[in-house]
Amino acid sequence: MGMTEKIRIMLVKRGNLSEAELARRMGISPQNLSYKMKRDNFAEGDLRAVARALDCSLEIVFILPNGEIV
Repeated sequence: MGMTEKIRIMLVKRGNLSEAELARRMGISPQNLSYKMKRDNFAEGDLRAVARALDCSLEIVFILPNGEIV
């Protein structure tokens, strides 16, 4: 599952918010967010801004082939 799909799920779970509302809360243009979502291209800072805008936490982890989380 790509990050765009995960963000869309979060928008529904956080009150059926629109992408435009998410962009407003992030302080970016709806076009800029649309561009990132269309290409599924988010920097770590973008993801942190999404988490803040949706009032949730973000965890980024590496998981080794044996399942070990680093």
